[in-house]
Amino acid sequence: MEVISILLVLGSINIDLVVTADEIPHVGETVIGKSFNQYPGGKGANQAVCAAKLRAAVCFLGKVGKDAYGDFMLGEMSSGGVDVSHIEKSDVSTGIAAISVDSKGQNNIVVVPGANFDIDASYIDRHKEAIEKCDIILAQHETPIEATEYAFKIAKSNGKTTILNPAPAQKISEAIIETTDILVPNEHELSRISGLPCKTAQDIAEAARTLQGRGIKSIIITMGKEGVMLLDKEGERFFPAFRVTALDTTAAGDCFLGGFAASYARDKDMASAIAYGQTVASYTIQYKGAQSSMPSYEQFEAYQKKIVV
Repeated sequence: MEVISILLVLGSINIDLVVTADEIPHVGETVIGKSFNQYPGGKGANQAVCAAKLRAAVCFLGKVGKDAYGDFMLGEMSSGGVDVSHIEKSDVSTGIAAISVDSKGQNNIVVVPGANFDIDASYIDRHKEAIEKCDIILAQHETPIEATEYAFKIAKSNGKTTILNPAPAQKISEAIIETTDILVPNEHELSRISGLPCKTAQDIAEAARTLQGRGIKSIIITMGKEGVMLLDKEGERFFPAFRVTALDTTAAGDCFLGGFAASYARDKDMASAIAYGQTVASYTIQYKGAQSSMPSYEQFEAYQKKIVV
């Protein structure tokens, strides 16, 4: 009988409110918009839905508000295959990102974390059983870092694998470093964490080695169209990006993480999981949207057969 590994995602749940107009208004100015749409988002939710659509067993820890946006997001995540039974409703509003986009594709964004920042140690304690039952826990930086520290501490005491996607970029504590098995930053986030420049491949490798020296076992650096670099116990390896024409790179990083985590949960093979994540990301950027552009398992299987490196 096949043993199914459980991926637990601790993360953010946002609703993206997107307005398009010929131009973004200046302070005090009003312009007429062209369209308005709302999309499911949040790094945590994006990564969880991506993995679940690829048939990973995914459980989620997070919060939404007691509002229509919260109900909408719970419905979207559940229909995507995510176990939402541990998501609580907060007295604070569901997280939103208000996005204005002009005719040239430029944008400005205001993020209101809302219920995402209502996650604390007491919430983690109420759902400690989910951490104890999972095999891998994945977190980002769109929820309080203190909650992540606490959840990772519980995870490591129970022998679980921890993955941290340190986005948005910020310094991370020694407590997080000590309990993170796999760190997945881009080059900008790696520079912020290490305090070192990351302008060249050599810079990136040196910065990653400093974090290895502080205790992180494996570091995966995503570099967009340049590919992915891995530093682990086997040394340094590079994975070139797939050649595709990008239409929308909005959720590329989240789809890489979702694909990587789904694959790694199945066979614990780092190299194949990276390649899998890259393939998922290459599919997604050929379509518009975040969660709406993520492939089903069947779509992805068909895509894999024709992808060219």
